[in-house]
Amino acid sequence: MHQVLVYADSLSWGIIPETRNRLPFGERWPGVLEHELMRQGHRVRMIEDCLNGRRTVWEDPFKPGRNGLVGIEQRIEVNSPLSLVILFLGTNDFQSMHSFDAWQSAQGLGTLVQAIRRAPIEPGMPVPRILLISPPRIQPAKGSIAPKFLGAESKSVGLSDAIRDMAVNMQCDFFDAAKVTTTSEVDGVHLDRDQHQTLGIALVEKVASILEEA
Repeated sequence: MHQVLVYADSLSWGIIPETRNRLPFGERWPGVLEHELMRQGHRVRMIEDCLNGRRTVWEDPFKPGRNGLVGIEQRIEVNSPLSLVILFLGTNDFQSMHSFDAWQSAQGLGTLVQAIRRAPIEPGMPVPRILLISPPRIQPAKGSIAPKFLGAESKSVGLSDAIRDMAVNMQCDFFDAAKVTTTSEVDGVHLDRDQHQTLGIALVEKVASILEEA
C-alpha cells in the first residue's frame, strides 16, 4: 500500500467558493485521484493535511498556525512510511497583507522540501519523493475574499516558472495545475467542483508513474 501525503491549503481542503462549506472527499481532487488510481489497480491511500490559509513559510498576522514550515517534519514522521509527499501551496503567500513575489514563494517551497528530507523518520523507512504542484493562476478576487486577495493576481505572476525552477534545483517532481484548469469563476482563487475533478484526473498519470518507481 502506497501512502501519499497531500500537504496543502484550501484549494485542496475543498472549500466551496463563496461559502465556508466543504466538498466531500470523493469530490475533492485528492479523493478523485485516489479513486482513479485504485480503479487502475494501484494500492494507494491519500492522506490529506490541508489547512485553509496555509502559507509556505510565513505567518498569518490575523490567524495563527498558518505557517506551513511549523510542524511539517513531525507530519512526515507521524504518517511514515510515505511513498510521496505532494506540496500544493503558494496561493496564500499573495494575500494582501503580504508583499511577496513568485520567486519568494518558490523559495518557501524549497524550504519545505528541505524540512521533509530531514524529518526524523524511523530507521529503514523511505525518504518520500516530493511532487510540487504550482497552483492555477489567481484571477482578480471576487466576493467576500476580494479584500484578502487584493492584488494577488499581479504579485503571483511567474509562479509556475518559479516553482518549476525550484523543482529542478531540488530534484523534485513537478506538475503545473494551470495547464489543466483555471481558478473558480465564483471567487477567482479557489477551485469549483468540476475543477477538482479535472485536476484529480489530470494527476493520475504523473502520480502513477512516481508510485511505480517508488
